[in-house]
Amino acid sequence: MLVLLPPSEGKAASVVGAPVELGSLSLPELTGARAAVLDALVELCSGDRERAREVLGLSPGLAGEVERDAGLRTAGALPAGEVYTGVLFDSLGLAKLDEAAYALAERSLLVFSGLWGAVRIGDRIPPYRCSMGVKLPPLGALGAYWRGATADVLPAVADGLVLDLRSSAYAAAWKPAGEVAARTATVRVLHERVVDGAVKRSVVSHFNKATKGRLVRDLLTAGLEPGSPGELVEALTGLGHRVEVAARGTVRKPWQLDVVVAEIH
Repeated sequence: MLVLLPPSEGKAASVVGAPVELGSLSLPELTGARAAVLDALVELCSGDRERAREVLGLSPGLAGEVERDAGLRTAGALPAGEVYTGVLFDSLGLAKLDEAAYALAERSLLVFSGLWGAVRIGDRIPPYRCSMGVKLPPLGALGAYWRGATADVLPAVADGLVLDLRSSAYAAAWKPAGEVAARTATVRVLHERVVDGAVKRSVVSHFNKATKGRLVRDLLTAGLEPGSPGELVEALTGLGHRVEVAARGTVRKPWQLDVVVAEIH
C-alpha cells in the first residue's frame, strides 16, 4: 500500500539542529531535482524579498517566510511527519501511533512537496514555504517540473494499492497511469443530511482533510494494508466508514470512492 498525501501550508516552527542532507532522503533518484529547486528557492529569497513574496504567493503578514526560505541550507531539520502540522496531519496523529502503526506509516506514506518532490515521514527536512502551484524562476511551474522528475521514479515504488489523497495542485506532480492507475483510488468526502425531509449531499471542502486523515489513521492503527481498491472499500467499511464506489478504475483513470459522513468536523 502506498498512500499519497499533500503537505500542509502550516509547518513546525524553525528548529535548532543539523540541516537537511539531500542524499539521505528517500527516493534518492530525485536528489538532483531537489538540489535544483532548493538552489532556486534560496536564490530567490536571498534577493528582492518583496518579489520573492509575490512569487511564492504569500500575504504581507507572511513576509517572514521569505527570510526562513533564504536560510534553508543551514536550517535545522525534523522528520517530515513532525514538520507538517495542518488539518490532515492533526487528524492523522502520527505522534500518537503505537510502534507498529508508525512503522506502517513510515513505509506506506508519501508526502508530496513543491520543494522536495515527495518524501517519507521519517525524512529529515527543515520547515519551508513553497507550494506546488509556484512558478519558481528559472525552473517554471513546479507541478510540471516534478511531473518530469517523478515520471520514472514513482511507478517503481507504487506496489499494490495506491491511495491518492492529494489535492489537485499536488496531484499534478505525478499522475498514476496504465496498470498503476487501475489500482489507484481517490477519495471524495460527501456530507449527507436531511433538509426539509429530503436527503441532500454536498462535497466537503476544507474538512475533507480531517476525514482523510482519520481514514489513514484508522488503517494504520488496525494494521491494515489493502492490496487493491476493492480491498480498501472492504477495510474501511469494516472500520465503520461509509464508502461507496463512484467509479471503477481503468488503465486511463483511478477508482473514485465516496466517503459519506453525517457530520463534518
